[in-house]
Amino acid sequence: MYDDASCNFWTSTLAERPPLRPRLEANVQADVAIVGAGFTGLWTAYYLKRLSPGLEIVVLEAERVGHGASGRNGGWVVGNLAGLERHIGGLSREERRTCCGVVADNVDEIGRVLAREGIDADFNKGGAIYAAARYRDQIAIQRDYLQHLHELGHSEADCYWLDAEQLSAKARFRNGHGGIYHRQVATVNPARLVTGLAELVERLGVTIHEQSRAETLAPNKVSTHEGSVEAPTIVCATEGYADRFHDYKRHVIPVQSLVVATEPISDDTWEEVGMSERLAFSDASRLINYGHRTADGRIVFGARGNYYLGARPKADQAIGDDAIRMRRDLLVDLLPALEGVRIDYGWGGSLGLSRNFRPHAIFDHASGLATAGGYAGEGVAASHLFGRTLADMILERDTQLVRMPWAFTGASHRQLIKRWEVEPLRWLAAQTITCCYAGEEALMRRDKSAPLLKSALRRLNDRFASIIE
Repeated sequence: MYDDASCNFWTSTLAERPPLRPRLEANVQADVAIVGAGFTGLWTAYYLKRLSPGLEIVVLEAERVGHGASGRNGGWVVGNLAGLERHIGGLSREERRTCCGVVADNVDEIGRVLAREGIDADFNKGGAIYAAARYRDQIAIQRDYLQHLHELGHSEADCYWLDAEQLSAKARFRNGHGGIYHRQVATVNPARLVTGLAELVERLGVTIHEQSRAETLAPNKVSTHEGSVEAPTIVCATEGYADRFHDYKRHVIPVQSLVVATEPISDDTWEEVGMSERLAFSDASRLINYGHRTADGRIVFGARGNYYLGARPKADQAIGDDAIRMRRDLLVDLLPALEGVRIDYGWGGSLGLSRNFRPHAIFDHASGLATAGGYAGEGVAASHLFGRTLADMILERDTQLVRMPWAFTGASHRQLIKRWEVEPLRWLAAQTITCCYAGEEALMRRDKSAPLLKSALRRLNDRFASIIE
């Protein structure tokens, strides 16, 4: 097992870790207090400061900047939102296209901001392949997903089908039957991004206190063990780490995601693998496999996760040898040219999942409380979009973002953002769904076996997916 200090590849790429920022050890006042120094909190602070430089903003972080998902995720910057269909189902086709245009353009806007502000985070817009690459049944699954993307409102220029030959020109999988190419996807080094963003907002005048865990969060005040911040606006930007705040934790729970990074791969092997554009890739597994080629020639690859009884976030980043081996074997199954590759890093942590897969940005003017989350693993891009949205909502700006269907003001969100069931019901459901998904995958790998059973299990799993909506 890798120890927590050295298991995260992204952290190893930092030239040096910034000195520990001071704790909050006094009772202070501000215009805005933000709980959580990850992407959501820091992007919200950035846009508030850019739009209203005179604001006094204090950010409280329980550990270090980027301690949660922001500093150790898979590095995808996706021009889509997991659960977007829950927000736009009742909209016209033109309105859906507008929403999809906003989330797609968000990828390019992140790139522009990083270039303008001089944050070197290895941002690379190489697109993503959603491949049918492990068994033939994935062809139908990916074809259905492409149709779903177009029905949502994504353009055919941004999302289109690759046949086997076109897929092979971009990446050579073991069974490259075809797949979707999504143009509006980039990759990034999340540790460099969150570190650079924190330094940027500090230059703009934002105060960040590390090792200052919020114990209570209420209208107009956040309290830690040694101090407090009084502010008319309080932003809860904890996402999957809201376990101390009962009202937030009922809506967004932590689910674990586990990732590995290979050794640097030789040029000869890259010739066999392809991916010269440093694209991102995934297959059609319900248990979610994803990876990309890094700037220094490795592959970062994540797959599957779990849910801890009681909605406990993962306390550290270290993962076990069995978890590392499983991901390495799955990676080699997808890309056989990597046979014999060494895994140099393995780490994991928590991400936030809303009860109905409905990402959200919420600001209640009456209480001054704001929050955003429920990104379901796509938070690198979503946190930027929702941070911008929260800033516009807090400053009462009449913009396109505040009119998006994921932006809620007042108490309107209570009708749409559901609460999770009590334990142990949600833990039992998570175990059941995981077992069924694994069973479906095992059957799919047997191309000629039990077509009726495959179909029945797929329908059952589709039903599970609809229930948690």
